Amino acid sequence: MELEELKRLLIPFSKSSYKDNNIEVTDVFQMPGHAGFSYGFTVIQGKQTDKWYIRLPPPNVKLQGTADVLRQVEALGVLPAVVPHCEVKWSGDDPQWFGRPYFVVPQLEGDVVRVKDERIRNLPQQTRVDMARQAVNALAEIHRVNWQQAPYLGEPLSLQSDVERWDRFVEKAADPDKLALVPEVRSLLLEKLPTQSPVGIFHGDFQWSNLFYSDDAELLAVIDWELVGVGSTLNDIGWFAIFNDPEAWADSNHADYIMPHGEELIVMYEEAWGSSLPEIYWFRALAAYKFAIITGFNLMLHRRGKRHDPIWETTKDSMESLLQRARTLLL
Repeated sequence: MELEELKRLLIPFSKSSYKDNNIEVTDVFQMPGHAGFSYGFTVIQGKQTDKWYIRLPPPNVKLQGTADVLRQVEALGVLPAVVPHCEVKWSGDDPQWFGRPYFVVPQLEGDVVRVKDERIRNLPQQTRVDMARQAVNALAEIHRVNWQQAPYLGEPLSLQSDVERWDRFVEKAADPDKLALVPEVRSLLLEKLPTQSPVGIFHGDFQWSNLFYSDDAELLAVIDWELVGVGSTLNDIGWFAIFNDPEAWADSNHADYIMPHGEELIVMYEEAWGSSLPEIYWFRALAAYKFAIITGFNLMLHRRGKRHDPIWETTKDSMESLLQRARTLLL
């Protein structure tokens, strides 16, 4: 959506939401990142200035899965105060405003963790450890939420389904030679399905780029809930661990590991959760397996001009190492 068009739509929406025809909408801009349909805007009402974030699904797509932004609203609505998150101010599916569903939350002052950022690199080691502990403590509290309080998210995803649902993406991936280990890793994952694991709401993409901190290194919000679901909550800590595992990555964007490594994060989580995780290796392997396939699929979209995102040309260098790491964890 062009910014001028969005501003035109935001004016009547904001007047209605504020119940004030004299408000002014300014500073409409596209948010950074890969989402593509997230925008910031400012509303001025007299001497009051409010900064907002609006999320819209892509145009002309089925409103399901990641395109169903109301799933995020559902998840955010059941989170307890102990989990830092953005509270939804307005949301809905009335097409009169934007022609599609939407939700609006306040903008935050701060940033996500970018490990190549000098600001992060210059932090004392203990501060980075504290940041990790805040994140893991929040994650454990997310996992304590009764998933049945969020019926819109659907029924729990089985572990077998969570392995098999990636098959169709493998067939479409670019550089298929880099996915040569997929059949073996897939077989190992299915052969070694965990016998039991806690079921609840999982974030789906719990990593540093979705953790928003103040300039004083305080966790302000867990953001970007588009992959939220119900199933094994160990998906999240396995994902977080693999994203901080030097043995899993070979590309230049994942060359620096200044934040706590995967094993440290798992120990923190076990402390926060209150029990050990003997089968966490399986969820780490699943995360590596998933992201190798996701990379190949997104690389295909980029190369075919369906979604311009050149970062995948760099991340592709880790497709093989991710699968090798998954196999090692499972053997």
